[in-house]
Amino acid sequence: MKAVRVHEYHVDPSIDDIPEPKLAGPLDVIVKIGGAGVCRTDLHILEGQWAEAMNPALPYVIGHENAGWVHEVGEGVTNVAVGDTVILHPQPSCGLCLACRAGRDMQCENAFFPGLSDNDGGMAEYLRTTARACVKLNPDTNPADVAALADAGITAYHAVRKAVPSLYPGTTAVVQGAGGLGHIGIQALAALTATRIIVVDRNPDALALAKQIGADETVQADGNHVEAVKDLTDGKGADVVFDFVAEQGAENDAWQMTAPAGSQYIIGYGGEVRIPTLDFVAGEKNIIGNIVGTYNDLAELMVLAQAGKVTLHTKQYPLDAALDALHDLDAGRVRGRAILVP
Repeated sequence: MKAVRVHEYHVDPSIDDIPEPKLAGPLDVIVKIGGAGVCRTDLHILEGQWAEAMNPALPYVIGHENAGWVHEVGEGVTNVAVGDTVILHPQPSCGLCLACRAGRDMQCENAFFPGLSDNDGGMAEYLRTTARACVKLNPDTNPADVAALADAGITAYHAVRKAVPSLYPGTTAVVQGAGGLGHIGIQALAALTATRIIVVDRNPDALALAKQIGADETVQADGNHVEAVKDLTDGKGADVVFDFVAEQGAENDAWQMTAPAGSQYIIGYGGEVRIPTLDFVAGEKNIIGNIVGTYNDLAELMVLAQAGKVTLHTKQYPLDAALDALHDLDAGRVRGRAILVP
């Protein structure tokens, strides 16, 4: 089968012919990929940012936003069958450790992360995962239309879901970055809360899209955006700021846009937050980290997606054009999400 593999860091991946994955355990599932999302994390992988944390043996296949059809199942699999349409939680978990028992899938002690850890991902024709990762979809769902919800979608939804108790009517939320994750976060906010939504982005096209999908106000990130948000919130700032950028100074802008007793949810990464400790104490402000989400988050998100309340804005590429997709994402030429279709 064809697959997009990283051979060394700081170099483009290559499209190789490799053997199809095989079942290795009774709960394994082989999925024929119908769509694989191209994520900024894939760019970070190529830059070597995850090498020390995950230590994958090179070469390996990237791709952690995957949907498709069940191709083969292990003898112990009962929740899906061959032919089912599925979206895959990006991190298969064991279901037995304390974190799993508490519903905290992302802290599973025995998890693996295809496309990120030492396990081949889904930028390929087939992927091996486990039964616990499979969310069954309506059979008429096109996997390419929903694949990016497996990571970008669940990550944005997970952050919004955690913040819901703080976003009652009369509150304000800021979404910083209306790209691949942010445009999903805007829709999740509109679907789950009655908060006022302010969206901040550099790109006028991204702001125009934000208006179409639920933003009440938009602010261009032009150096005066922090003050613009303050002006829109009577000088206080937002009750919750969702930072989908969190690099190149945006992480510190987000803190300045957060109101006293408010919370800054950090979803993007790459930067460094520098805040005097007195600001925490005097403002009683919070910083909350987020990593992907739970199986239940993904299942709930798919209910919204299949009801048409959350939709992905995508640009599709054939698997052979994976390098074009990665380069377009890196250059900011992708509005929404790039999807590889084998």
